[in-house]
Amino acid sequence: MSFTFIQKFVTESTRFPYTSAFVLAFITVAAAAVRFRRLSKPTSFTMSSSSVNDPVQRNRIFSSKLYFDVPRSKVPIIYSESYDISFLGIEKLHPFDSSKWGRVCRFLVSFGVLDKKCIVEPLEASKDDLLVVHSESYLNSLKESSNVATIIEVPPVGLFPNCLVQQKVLHPFRKQVGGTILSAKLAKERGWAINVGGGFHHCSAEKGGGFCAYADISLCIHFALVRLNISRVMIIDLDAHQGNGHETDFAYDSRVYILDMYNPGIYPLDYEARNYINQKVEVKSGTLTEDYLQKLDEALEVAGRSFDPELIVYNAGTDILDGDPLGRLKISPDGITLRDEKVFRFAREKNIPIVMLTSGGYMKSSARVIADSIVNLSKKCLIEDKQGS
Repeated sequence: MSFTFIQKFVTESTRFPYTSAFVLAFITVAAAAVRFRRLSKPTSFTMSSSSVNDPVQRNRIFSSKLYFDVPRSKVPIIYSESYDISFLGIEKLHPFDSSKWGRVCRFLVSFGVLDKKCIVEPLEASKDDLLVVHSESYLNSLKESSNVATIIEVPPVGLFPNCLVQQKVLHPFRKQVGGTILSAKLAKERGWAINVGGGFHHCSAEKGGGFCAYADISLCIHFALVRLNISRVMIIDLDAHQGNGHETDFAYDSRVYILDMYNPGIYPLDYEARNYINQKVEVKSGTLTEDYLQKLDEALEVAGRSFDPELIVYNAGTDILDGDPLGRLKISPDGITLRDEKVFRFAREKNIPIVMLTSGGYMKSSARVIADSIVNLSKKCLIEDKQGS
């Protein structure tokens, strides 16, 4: 039912006062019906699943070069120097640390837990790859620098030629998308994979925002459903912000279960997308480490009883860190390490392949926190290569 129809109905009713009560009742029932439809995930696959059943989309997925064989000498940690964004210093106008990804890897190398030669470098997602989820019109909108500037929340970017914006901003994002997509294949083969990047959970098929231009999580899942012979995926989104992008994309797809633990008082405030979350855990500004971890324990227990996934996509944003200006939570660095350990242990105990994405984090200290957490996962043998070298 369109808003225009309702508006016309209400306008007409003012000419007949005795019908106003009927109109009000009609609108109330209609609104309830719409809300019920949004809250329900039907048993038959619709919307996002239809794209995977489309022969054109399946052909795109099978023709993609993003899934390639990785030698056993490599570890399932994915990164490219192309991830890092450097754009004449303009990138510093956004609070996100756009050199975070490289610093995470440098920490891991300096700690002696990672050999630089063992890092997996992904390919850049092509237009055909992106069309698996995104529309042609959305991708064309990114050819306007002003649109990209709005998405990444850096207005001066809109003043630059789009060829430069593609090279300096969108190319790094597309490279990270390639990493996220490949990580599912590696996780299925090795038990786990970490893309030191990605996690653009505010971007949906038709809309970018919040420093997220491409829907890498949705793309990763669509590729996995077709190429990896799986039918159930769980998203565990523990970034401080609501993952409204993937929630919109999988609103009516019962193959995807979403556990989202987020601060409800901050961006994106997408109330419609919240209707599509299977398991919503709200943590208000100022939440401390102990309370946060207790809520996480309870949430994982419920998720484990509610859904039996064949792949977990873990969006591990560090903007929950105490002092983060956007996340507004008060989780200690050790708390983040323990959070990641709990999620990986959840996956390991159930023998479910897990993909980790680093997502948001708006403090310079985030890179070290991520690296320390990965070191802990290694020490606890939660990221061992299940088949050996």
